[in-house]
Amino acid sequence: MSTRFSNQKTWSFFLFLLFILPFNIQGQEHNLSSDELFLRARHEAFEQKDYPRAIMLSNQALEKSPGYTEIHIFLGRLYTWSDKIDSARLVFEKLDQEKVEDEDFFVAYASLEYWNDNSTKANSLLDRGLNYHPESENLLLLKSKVNYSDNNYTLAEQTINRLLELNPKHTEARVLSKNIQEYSAKNAIGLTYNFAHFDKQFDDNWHIIGLSYKRVTPIGSMIFRTNYANKFADNGVQFELEAYPRLSKMFYLYVGAGYSDNVGIFPKYRTGVSLYANLPHSFEGEIGYRQLYFSDNIWMYTASVGKYYQNFWFNLKTYLTPNNKNISQSYAGTIRYYTKGANDYLGFIVGTGLSPEENRSNLLDNNIYKLKTFKVGAEYNFSINRTNLFSVSSTYYNQEFRAKEKGNQYDFTVGYIKTF
Repeated sequence: MSTRFSNQKTWSFFLFLLFILPFNIQGQEHNLSSDELFLRARHEAFEQKDYPRAIMLSNQALEKSPGYTEIHIFLGRLYTWSDKIDSARLVFEKLDQEKVEDEDFFVAYASLEYWNDNSTKANSLLDRGLNYHPESENLLLLKSKVNYSDNNYTLAEQTINRLLELNPKHTEARVLSKNIQEYSAKNAIGLTYNFAHFDKQFDDNWHIIGLSYKRVTPIGSMIFRTNYANKFADNGVQFELEAYPRLSKMFYLYVGAGYSDNVGIFPKYRTGVSLYANLPHSFEGEIGYRQLYFSDNIWMYTASVGKYYQNFWFNLKTYLTPNNKNISQSYAGTIRYYTKGANDYLGFIVGTGLSPEENRSNLLDNNIYKLKTFKVGAEYNFSINRTNLFSVSSTYYNQEFRAKEKGNQYDFTVGYIKTF
């Protein structure tokens, strides 16, 4: 009997605890200061993702300190994240009537309108916020996002460039700048000249001139290019068409094709397709293929991964070419250091093997691509008045052009693009 009675007492004690514990915790919370309640609300929101409890704690804090602006702003954010749009607007409109000038208020209120497809209201709030805080990186970044989403690329570019002037190491701004740059100018005309000198492999220098026209359309950009080359003391012309259709804000394609009647100087046909992805955490990826036809087809499969970090861009790229016995491999690593906007950077590249994108792609014919090649190079791109883009690059190649026989190549390229 005593054991049974003892068990009943134990269960009664546990039931008592379960009943009294919520009231005890609530009593403890009522004894907390508004700052302590605010800290608990932030913990529930950010660590536990328990927005209803965070809202309850925030309201308790405001009962103690009705004029605590920071908690009001946080409560508005909580309602936004909980998809309680009307409640969020009530909070923000009340703060607006009180003439609140806090930077975080304008960011939070404009974010609500941006996420609910009200770009006009969002832009109005951001302009007011920037009047009070003209160097706010958060307001400038959000304003650029709003206008990029609204297809107002000129204003988006101006805003993101202003942010990058204030903080060139802003990684997210750097990624957005690259995306905006694809749309900011409707037209572009480009001219490039490439000079190549060989110390052993060929007797004659190579000269290549390229003239291109780029047009930005609502679905992406298109480029038509004509290349004239003088190689092996002979001349040739190639015509190329490239397109970059955008599938979504995350994915876009590269689709390219080329034709030349001067086989050997250029491939007779070339095609290529790549799927690009703007990935989370400032990463980007690519997977695709390139095909060259001289007297036979050469199929190359490519993959790359890139990463933006502050004002740096890192990229690793490979081309894999299968044949009957093995898979030939080409690798290249690129680093860019951005000095200002998307068109101003200093770049370095080091790699092995030949790439179908290079002006030396005709060397891929006759199975020369199986031999060893090392390359290292640098480039400098800069803009003047945003519409004049200049580029200078130089690359050194050490190539095994016959078994156990190597030669050097010195490559120099200059380019100019006018956008309008």
